[in-house]
Amino acid sequence: MREIRLHDTLTGGLRPLDPRDPGSVGIYACGPTVYSRIHVGNARPYVVYSLLKRFLEREGYDVTLVCNVTDVNDKIYAAARAAGRDSADLAVEMTRHYREDTDRLGLGRPDAEPLATETIDEIVELIGTLINRDAAYVSGGDVYFRVGAFEGYGKLSNRALEDMDQGEDESDMTMARKESPFDFALWKAQKVGEDTCWPAPWGAGRPGWHIECSAMAEKLLGTDFDIHGGGSDLVFPHHENEIAQTEAARDRPLARIWMHNGMIRTEGEKMAKSVGNIFLLHAALDEFGRDALVMYMVGGHYRQPLSFSGEALKEAAAAAERIRELCRRLDPAAPEPEGLAERAERFYDALADDFNTPAARAELFDWIAEANRRLDAGETLGVGALEEMLRVLGLDTLLCAPEEAPEEIRQLAAERDEARGARDFARADELRDEIASRGWSVRDTPSGQTLVPRG
Repeated sequence: MREIRLHDTLTGGLRPLDPRDPGSVGIYACGPTVYSRIHVGNARPYVVYSLLKRFLEREGYDVTLVCNVTDVNDKIYAAARAAGRDSADLAVEMTRHYREDTDRLGLGRPDAEPLATETIDEIVELIGTLINRDAAYVSGGDVYFRVGAFEGYGKLSNRALEDMDQGEDESDMTMARKESPFDFALWKAQKVGEDTCWPAPWGAGRPGWHIECSAMAEKLLGTDFDIHGGGSDLVFPHHENEIAQTEAARDRPLARIWMHNGMIRTEGEKMAKSVGNIFLLHAALDEFGRDALVMYMVGGHYRQPLSFSGEALKEAAAAAERIRELCRRLDPAAPEPEGLAERAERFYDALADDFNTPAARAELFDWIAEANRRLDAGETLGVGALEEMLRVLGLDTLLCAPEEAPEEIRQLAAERDEARGARDFARADELRDEIASRGWSVRDTPSGQTLVPRG
């Protein structure tokens, strides 16, 4: 196995992947809060960690990818009240939409997709341990984590304590229940209008946001697992609080590497429902297709912001079509192209260096350019190496068997060849345009004409 290095937010630098269990990698990626349909920005972590799983499996690891669904939350209660609906029913509907929409990305499902509402027993046990260790306290039916009792608080986000606004309900009643304004909720007592709650030793209610992920991750991957992923907007408070909860309760780290993807931006701002600049995933898939959307995602380094626009998606669609056109020229029965293995290795080396998909994509297109030159020179090339690279990038849907042109198209191509031989280039151009109008492209190579379907 080649050395794989990933950027770790906790240490601020690249770290070699050193699995807890040799040969196996556990990844937990924070999924959506299901109060509405997800947008393209929500889909970025789904794509990043699904493709990371594919790469690590190609490198020989047994990978378990866990992507949770937060199906009980203040946002769900608020959305349900606004719609005059039961919050649990809304969460079920939006979870279904989330799975349908992400299914259309064609990347498969994670190995586990736990729901917060199915992890209540584990959440209650974890909170009870924190109370018993004096790291948390009960107040008015709520339970809060004592931030001041955890010495390492802030080590992920590197924020000063005074800059650590938890973003929670700041009502007088809530603040009066807290020992410190920096403490955060592990359990919230049931309030009027909240129609979903569970029993607990300290009173009926439901879990806070942060404790859900600590419990779900530990349930499925244990502690000290290999990679915890999510959007960069989760560094604080969500992931900071996950670290504090788990370490205070278990005396062990939750994860070895904390990996964060950048935000998708529209006109310079983070794509977010609160900003109102969202592009829903299902609408983007309807308009641009999954190949263009995945190509767009891999075109930016996962840690960097990515600008969303129709123009960017059109460019991605054109890049996908370039690959599809090459695939139509390849022969599945032909042997591997000689002399291209080094280019393919550079592709995987780029991914091993902090999962650099733009660099890998550049190596892929260098491979494609060389393959086209050889095909133009009359060689017959196979698809094996290309198929493997495309699968790792989630673009294996671009592969297709060579398609034979219908008889009438072949006849037009033959007439065009005759016109070129007679140096009647005006007629040859007319025939080329006629072929194009019928959905085919004609290309001239040293070994003769080649017909390929247009996109």
